Amino acid sequence: MMTLKIAGISAMATAAPETRLPPFELIAGNVCLDFVNTLDNRPSGEPKELIGSFLDLARFAQESGILPAKDGKYLVGRLNFHRAEAETALRRALELREVMYAVFSAVLRRKSSPPAALATLNAHIRDSAEHSRLVPVGKGYEWRFDDLKSAYDALLWPIARAAAELLASGDLAMVRACSEATCQWFFLDTSKNHHRRWCSMKICGNRTKVRKFYARKKTA
Repeated sequence: MMTLKIAGISAMATAAPETRLPPFELIAGNVCLDFVNTLDNRPSGEPKELIGSFLDLARFAQESGILPAKDGKYLVGRLNFHRAEAETALRRALELREVMYAVFSAVLRRKSSPPAALATLNAHIRDSAEHSRLVPVGKGYEWRFDDLKSAYDALLWPIARAAAELLASGDLAMVRACSEATCQWFFLDTSKNHHRRWCSMKICGNRTKVRKFYARKKTA
């Protein structure tokens, strides 16, 4: 499993108001796959970390719809009082991401999941289950999590549950990796013919087409 460097507490300082980070590219169709994609350029040998601090983790949770903005502000506003807890949550988040990557990669290769990765993922899933319950809604029921601002690692509960549900569903057969060699982001192929090749046609699709065009031109 890949060893990742985790940013220290100094990286948790709130960014200046005028600093605007680009939004996360939420193209996967499932929050657990979007979270796996937060380590960019994996195949390059020089991956780009998009979750370098708890602030990034909270921002991902808000942009992906896991966490309401007001709850994110509450957690970030109390970082100075809960620094150790926030760093532990960040460390566990990166651990969850990498074991999900290992398990879904094995699925794509039609191999057995690494036992250690699957055991760790199951531990996260059990933790998520301990903090969720069925509640009546209208004429039916739905799953609800405990207060997501009650703990810094609560942001991981919906991600772990999403992974469990995807792995145990028929949608697992639709998990793909981007065909662009330097990308290979995960996504759910919900296209009509299930022939989607790229995570994003605007980025990787066009990049591949341009490269092939110049290759043909050079050959001609």
